[in-house]
Amino acid sequence: MSPLVKILKLGTLSYETGLKLQCFMARKHILAENQNTLLLLEHKPVYTVGLRSSTYDENVEKKLRTLGADFHRTNRGGLITFHGPGQLIAYPILNLKEFKLTMKCYIASLEKTIISLCDLLNLNAYTCEHTGVWINDKKVCAIGVHGSRYITTHGLALNCSLDVLKWFEHIVPCGIEGKGVTSLSKELQKSFSVNEAADLFLNVFSDTFRCEYIDLSKDENNSLLAEVLLLKNQT
Repeated sequence: MSPLVKILKLGTLSYETGLKLQCFMARKHILAENQNTLLLLEHKPVYTVGLRSSTYDENVEKKLRTLGADFHRTNRGGLITFHGPGQLIAYPILNLKEFKLTMKCYIASLEKTIISLCDLLNLNAYTCEHTGVWINDKKVCAIGVHGSRYITTHGLALNCSLDVLKWFEHIVPCGIEGKGVTSLSKELQKSFSVNEAADLFLNVFSDTFRCEYIDLSKDENNSLLAEVLLLKNQT
């Protein structure tokens, strides 16, 4: 029997709220079975850094905040990147045991999912020695994940619009010198929205991970968010 994944389409959230929701769903997953969840959203402008955050001191943080973006240090892998409008964020909260995947294979499966999405758009995407997905030596999708007790958090960020690219001009994306970033809109030479990308992503994700999915209703989404925000206000 194929694993079932619940899809939450959340619109635009702050990074902090998105992180709280991930942790909330991960805890539910540990306590109960059949809680595989995929969060699809956009973030308000934010720069995030991974486990090696000491590379980025308070001066770097202050400079980036003056651009109008938030700044967060996280427990995912990878160095600095940007999340914001015009970018599809996908956070799979999965039990890797159910999918019979190691963490290494899980990351490879995320990369394969994005490559398959690009194939549908006749874009030649590929992987290299750096984690993520690339087109013409420029990163189109960043991947940074975390695992605890076989439950995954964090995920991927797929650049869709042209506007999202300007935010990367102020950092060395993912700490990789000499490499640029691109977006689906830039490579297609036409506008390609996050919603269009999300529809394709769901189809290729279910094929790659050999799972079925169901959309949670808007009321269910709102109920979860309200519960998370209530917990946030109590801490």
